[in-house]
Amino acid sequence: MKRILIVDDSPKWVQYHKTALLMLFKENVFIECANSAREGVEKLIYSLDDPFDIILTDMQMESDFLPLYAGEWFIKQIQFFKEYKDSKIVIISAASNLAMIAEKYNVDYIPKYKCRDEDAYDKIGEI
Repeated sequence: MKRILIVDDSPKWVQYHKTALLMLFKENVFIECANSAREGVEKLIYSLDDPFDIILTDMQMESDFLPLYAGEWFIKQIQFFKEYKDSKIVIISAASNLAMIAEKYNVDYIPKYKCRDEDAYDKIGEI
């Protein structure tokens, strides 16, 4: 069973991602959600014994981490934990510099405007 964490401050986007992932993985998935980068870190810590396989994060959430996006700060926290070294991190955001951020942290990304494309979540399903 795949363990997935979705981190986004928009309840509509959380629900959208959750629905898409349930369709992709069927019943073979456990999905946890967080509404902020800080809450996402709490979920990471609580799950150290059984780490998430996939972590989806938005970039533009709370503004406490300027000049970094909250999602960028969150990725740095994920990469701090050795338990998450094998977890796939995917940024799903409308940030204009999304590709650059993904390259900087060596993670995957999906621009939010592409989420409605039929194959947008395919790279997540390959895990």
